[in-house]
Amino acid sequence: MGGVTIPAVRIVHHLTSRLRNMTKKLPQLGDTPKGHFAVYVGETQKKRFVIPISFLSEPLFQDLLSQAEEEFGFDHPMGGVTIPCSEDLFIDLTSRLRK
Repeated sequence: MGGVTIPAVRIVHHLTSRLRNMTKKLPQLGDTPKGHFAVYVGETQKKRFVIPISFLSEPLFQDLLSQAEEEFGFDHPMGGVTIPCSEDLFIDLTSRLRK
């Protein structure tokens, strides 16, 4: 996978599997467009963000997911992934990934 670490591959595989299961619930969620998934971001109060699945292949986002796995695992009662960083940092990172 050229430069992608084994933990990152494992994380992407796990999230892909989770996302397949989550897409079965999409009609119930209603606000998660096809090709996107929900994450919950924040250090104390969690805010929901809907982001493109394409972010999963980005090394910066994979690093963030590795931290999320270490701190929270990948189970979230609302069906998304919890990201352990400030909203400002997350918005800055996703803004750079969108360019």
